[in-house]
Amino acid sequence: MARAGLTAQRVTVAGAELADEVGLDQVTMSQVARRLGVRDASLYTHVRSLEDLRGRIALLAADEKTIRIAEATSGRAGKDALVAFADAWREYAHQHPGRYAATQTRIRIDPDLAATAAGPRRAVELTYGMLRGYGLTEPDLTDAVRLLRSTFHGFVALEAAGGFAHERSRQQSWVRALDALHTLLEHWPPSREGESA
Repeated sequence: MARAGLTAQRVTVAGAELADEVGLDQVTMSQVARRLGVRDASLYTHVRSLEDLRGRIALLAADEKTIRIAEATSGRAGKDALVAFADAWREYAHQHPGRYAATQTRIRIDPDLAATAAGPRRAVELTYGMLRGYGLTEPDLTDAVRLLRSTFHGFVALEAAGGFAHERSRQQSWVRALDALHTLLEHWPPSREGESA
């Protein structure tokens, strides 16, 4: 019988908290069970497997990150929106490294859960909406989304790994990178002839 008060959401949050502390790859069902004060078997009433738990953590994190970005970018456009978007992304990655990792890792997610999750869908809408403010259309929109994700994720991943050893502050480099992205987005190169989506 499942322990009273134990739900899939509680298990997911416990797993997410643990992921932030020890790293997503280090999370085990036994650790989550100990954190909740239950036997391992009790968890399987609420989540099917460790992979299922990781998928739920990814969806939780996508929701949380998207809400932050939406709040940060509300009422903003152009460079203001870009900077607010990027800063919210980076801040979430710093504050929740394990959850953030779940959003950047290929994890098999239950299709029924994915279908009802608003976070990933809203993230796409926010990103494309911000970039349309620069006048971009397909296929340039998709290319620009990939550029932003590569830049934001690359920067925060290198920060987390201690990969920036130069004496110049990381914050100064971050600000200049966003200046450069804004300039590039305003002067996006035209698509090549014959190129299609």
